[in-house]
Amino acid sequence: MTALWVVTGAALVLAVSGWLTARRAARRLAQLSEMYWELRYQHGELRNQVQRLPGAEAAAVPAPDPPAPARPPDGFVPLKSLRR
Repeated sequence: MTALWVVTGAALVLAVSGWLTARRAARRLAQLSEMYWELRYQHGELRNQVQRLPGAEAAAVPAPDPPAPARPPDGFVPLKSLRR
């Protein structure tokens, strides 16, 4: 009977530890997400400021080339045509 209480206590300690770790990870994820979007906003603002500078038109960076088109997916082949 004592072994059952020990297992129960260990499971409870493990569950609380996991719950605290999950809360800490969620809080950190929210913080990192907020920092990411703030950085993207600041990057856009700085890009606009640079574009408004005199002489920025000559030094403008061209847009990157669009990626090559992907290979088209294989078409549907009915099973009846394979049996012939």
